[in-house]
Amino acid sequence: MPGPAKMIVVGYEKPDFTGKVGQYAVQVNPEKYTQSFSITYDKQGAPGSMNTALKFSRMPPAEMKFELIFDATGVIDGSPTDLTATISDFQKIVYSYDGSIHEPRYLQITWGTLTFGARLTALTLNYTLFSPEGHPLRARADVTFANYVSASTIAKQEDRQSPDITHRVVVGAEDRLPLLSAAIYGDTRWYFDVARHNGLVGFRRIQPGRVLYFPRLQ
Repeated sequence: MPGPAKMIVVGYEKPDFTGKVGQYAVQVNPEKYTQSFSITYDKQGAPGSMNTALKFSRMPPAEMKFELIFDATGVIDGSPTDLTATISDFQKIVYSYDGSIHEPRYLQITWGTLTFGARLTALTLNYTLFSPEGHPLRARADVTFANYVSASTIAKQEDRQSPDITHRVVVGAEDRLPLLSAAIYGDTRWYFDVARHNGLVGFRRIQPGRVLYFPRLQ
């Protein structure tokens, strides 16, 4: 009987998960994973006040953390003979800077019923076993991915009638600042303010994948 399906991490050039550049299937599926969710509030209170009424600011992307095993001892069926090369193959997908898009790649993680669009935020390698000659034979990787959602998806999820909250948008390939302004504020005229708020020199062609913050209207 075939074994359980392996977790696969696929790298893409474009934020809509097109332009596949490669994939990596883990050697051993993780024993567990951790999901983290957070909410950011504005805690600034009035001068002289004893307490502060928390005002919603934004919801950062959810995070998922895995522990992955890389092994070249031969204990695992089909294990590689060169641990360094295997880890390098993994890093080429999740960590390497892609000159064609001027940033690391967009990732999609698939494992069973789990499908997770992501960007890598942290990778820590712990080498735990070595040959008598000092060559690494086994490593454990602590990997953290932040959930990636395109600007068009966010626009559908957020309440368009709530311009009084700060919106976080990851720019997609087809997104334009006036249209995003209209989607969030209901009016295109605020895009100059958004450009200034995010320190944009130009706004006609914004790099896909860039995070923009649309401040709440005063």
